[in-house]
Amino acid sequence: MNAAVAADALQRPQMRPMRVDDLDAVMVVERRAYPWPWTIGIFRDCLSAGYPAWVLMEGGAYIGHGVLSVAADEAHVLNVCIDPARQGRGHGRALLRAMVEAARGRGACRVFLEVRPSNPAAFALYQDEGFNEIGRRPRYYPADNHTREDAIVMAMELLGP
Repeated sequence: MNAAVAADALQRPQMRPMRVDDLDAVMVVERRAYPWPWTIGIFRDCLSAGYPAWVLMEGGAYIGHGVLSVAADEAHVLNVCIDPARQGRGHGRALLRAMVEAARGRGACRVFLEVRPSNPAAFALYQDEGFNEIGRRPRYYPADNHTREDAIVMAMELLGP
């Protein structure tokens, strides 16, 4: 391997399982990305419950994370987050694809997620990756001025490898 290839490999983001000792750094990214972030307790509960969760690292820095739930033959993408300073570079797409493959590897036949209508970039990513809108959850998310925002429910069928 030449030096240029080795340097490129070191610069590419790496995904690894999330650990409890990652949570302070995960929360920094979560708070940068969302006006209504998950709490550290939610992440801790997900890890305690054994939900598959990952962090995305680039050059030693936390740049994103994801949490998945798998039960029976269904998976649910619970959280996909990329630091706003690192968005638009394909990191969210790579993380989502890895999470879908992890769901497939755990026997899921379909994957669900929710997204805010006010997040058109995420909605477009999910559509581009094969998710389809299947419904809405009224008043699902907190919003400005003490109001609530619907969630768009999306699903993808996992057909073959």
